[in-house]
Amino acid sequence: MTSFQDMARIAERAMREVFAETPLQRNAHLSEKYDADIWLKREDLTPVRSYKLRGAFNAMRKVMEAHPDQALFVCASAGNHAQGVAYMCQHFGVKGVIFMPVTTPQQKIQKTRVFGGGAIEIRLVGDYFDDTLAEAQRYCAQEGGHFLAPFDDADVIEGQASVAVEIAVQMGRAPDHIILPVGGGGLSSGVRSFFGPRCRYSFVEPAGGRSLAAALAAGEPVTLDRVDTFVDGAAVARIGALPFARLADVDPGDVLAAPEDRICTTMIEMLNIEGIVLEPAGALAVDALADVAGPIRGKTVVCVTSGGNFDFERLPEVKERAQRYSGVKKYFILRLPQRPGALKDFLEILGPEDDISRFEYLKKSARNFGSVLIGIETLRPENFSHLFGRLDAAGYTYTDITNDETLAQFVI
Repeated sequence: MTSFQDMARIAERAMREVFAETPLQRNAHLSEKYDADIWLKREDLTPVRSYKLRGAFNAMRKVMEAHPDQALFVCASAGNHAQGVAYMCQHFGVKGVIFMPVTTPQQKIQKTRVFGGGAIEIRLVGDYFDDTLAEAQRYCAQEGGHFLAPFDDADVIEGQASVAVEIAVQMGRAPDHIILPVGGGGLSSGVRSFFGPRCRYSFVEPAGGRSLAAALAAGEPVTLDRVDTFVDGAAVARIGALPFARLADVDPGDVLAAPEDRICTTMIEMLNIEGIVLEPAGALAVDALADVAGPIRGKTVVCVTSGGNFDFERLPEVKERAQRYSGVKKYFILRLPQRPGALKDFLEILGPEDDISRFEYLKKSARNFGSVLIGIETLRPENFSHLFGRLDAAGYTYTDITNDETLAQFVI
């Protein structure tokens, strides 16, 4: 019987007819920062800017080998899986029908259309993904197509394991430590199954979508009650059954939660310092370096940067969240006297590194006072303690709303 490792190697060799291996690059900035030998496996540099086309390729290749007359493939996705399937439909010359939620951004729809060309049809169905998925599966059964699951498929897992095949060849050995993003589990289960006990693992989930941690606690896959969709490439409510079967013996201590706002700081850092564009899910592995700084010191570490499909229209939000997490930007509501010179008096309280980024009267709460929404950026977090001290001394009444998510949704 052919081993999983051999099947992953076969898949990797077959892929070379379609696209080149992604680079494994040593990162000097991160290596110095964490006193380790840190390498990035750049899955953000595939033709579709994510690893997802690997699983799509392998699943379609094996289906067509077993059933040469299979001419219709169907999937449901609003992101990287859709683009990988579209790319491979064009490569294999088969028809693909890709279902996406009606709410999918036009940028993602257009990119999927470009990769698939005339080989695919995009259908926008449902406001929520569950509705989209149900319609895709209904259509697939009705038309006799083959449904391409994004992660809960043995051939997809095998295809994603080609990432590990390339790392082993490029490095000449297994790394000491590998950090893997986790969404549905296809990539992480495939890489771990290939390397086995030869290296140590850290599995990183977005804090608002910890499906692997929940499954390990329950002993089986469970559906999360709520998922924060900011890290859209890994915000999965339920880990796949097949991936979990390969991850069920993972030490829960090796499963890390990356706060969404901290991920934003990592995205900005990689963009500004390294010129590397990562989507939120693509930054997960790099972001988790802070959580394993001690254990990885002096070790050879590989971070899989899983995707770079980032819509730059989201950049202001990412920057905003990064600044708030780093403590260099705050919002507060200030009661300001309604008299000549009141604003001038307030401005004189600001420090030399403080800059007003937002100033908006909300309402007059009394005849002689008004409520003002103020956003302030500064260079160092400690500047705020000095500012608030001066405000207190001057007798101002204010409320810091930076971390009040309910208020932030309405006024920030």
